[in-house]
Amino acid sequence: MPRMFLVLLAALFLSVPYRADAHDIPNDVTVQVFLKPAGDRLHLLVRVPLKAMRDINFPERGPGYLDLSRAGALLPDAAKLWIGGFIDVYEGDTLLPNLQVVATQISLPSDFSFTSYEHALAHVTGPPLPESTDVYGSQTLLDVLFDSPIRSDRSRFSIRPRLGRLGLRVVTVLRFLPPGGEVRAFEFDGDPGLVSLDPRWHQAALRFVDLGFLHILDGTDHLLFLFCLVIPFRRLRALVPIVTAFTVAHSITLIASAYNFAPDYLWFPPLIEALIAASIVYMALENIAGAGSLQRRWMIAFGFGLVHGFGFSFALRQSLQFAGTHMLTSLLSFNIGVELGQLLVLLLLIPVLQLFFRYAVAERMGTIILSAIVAHTAWHWMLDRESILRYFRFEWPELNAAFFSMVLRWLILIMVLAGLVWIVRRIGQRWTARTESGSARIEARSAQLPAEESRS
Repeated sequence: MPRMFLVLLAALFLSVPYRADAHDIPNDVTVQVFLKPAGDRLHLLVRVPLKAMRDINFPERGPGYLDLSRAGALLPDAAKLWIGGFIDVYEGDTLLPNLQVVATQISLPSDFSFTSYEHALAHVTGPPLPESTDVYGSQTLLDVLFDSPIRSDRSRFSIRPRLGRLGLRVVTVLRFLPPGGEVRAFEFDGDPGLVSLDPRWHQAALRFVDLGFLHILDGTDHLLFLFCLVIPFRRLRALVPIVTAFTVAHSITLIASAYNFAPDYLWFPPLIEALIAASIVYMALENIAGAGSLQRRWMIAFGFGLVHGFGFSFALRQSLQFAGTHMLTSLLSFNIGVELGQLLVLLLLIPVLQLFFRYAVAERMGTIILSAIVAHTAWHWMLDRESILRYFRFEWPELNAAFFSMVLRWLILIMVLAGLVWIVRRIGQRWTARTESGSARIEARSAQLPAEESRS
């Protein structure tokens, strides 16, 4: 009987409708920020949902409406605790003192004053909502104006927003307004670390080298393609022209995409993803059939590198906001990071494959087995991505000025590519001839040693 009673009690408890209280962590939170240096002061305007201010019991009235007359006294402390305490602003290398709350305001979701800095500033410092407004606290927004002294509005500023604790997924939209009037927009998820709002070239370069290095290590499809390149040629000297051709090729299309040379149709990204999977299948099948000459391999790597460069551009598109005015420097630095990541992978793969072929399985059989596993995996990727591509309808572009401008840009790009292919081909031929002659000398020397030992 006691057990039955507990079971019935638990069933009744579970059947009661659940109502989220004010201390639940919100799922999605969007934070809007304006940062404007003016004279010897730095102004920071922030808008966050009031429901993100957890552990603060805002007074209510009636059936749960927010009591605006009494809640206003709690807003400065809430802003300082949940927002100001988790935003670090730097002037150069100096951390600015704690941000001071100048004004607070409760806003309705229908308020669009944060479309510009001027409207947002006028709204936050303007009259509050009427006390008779019937609105629930979870439906309102908290607008805050922070202020801090600075040495000069011409200084270089950076910011470290640690606002990820406001919700399960926090998106921050930041707009920086330097004295020149040019608005620089940023958007990032969670806590992005230190963000240079006007980075110097070396700051942008270091950030994008790191991005490129991590991206090649996280990109499974790019790693499998590199793995297929390595299997038949496990000498670092022989792999240098192959990997270099791949890097040069994806650098070209990455830079072209960043400067809007790539098609902007909806079907283009899924098409590239499907072609990347197809390139892995092709390389794996070629390994099974026979890798062919070194010159053929680096030419194929160059061709497929053009496709992979568009894939890199899709992943890099959101990060270009951190480049500031150093777009080309950032793109080249990203490619350097990718190259460093590839070299690290090569240094790890080559000895592992050498040991595998020496002690586990014969070289030819091992090449077939490994390539078959890669081909099987990439084949399923290709089918999955092709099924996604079917949802996009291909439409012929309109024959207008924009279309012919795009065609002209692509003709210029093709001419540049043709010149680069010729240059890379000449370099590759010389490298191949030098490598083969070096190998021939080593083999001849190895053949002479036994003869000399027998004569002695």
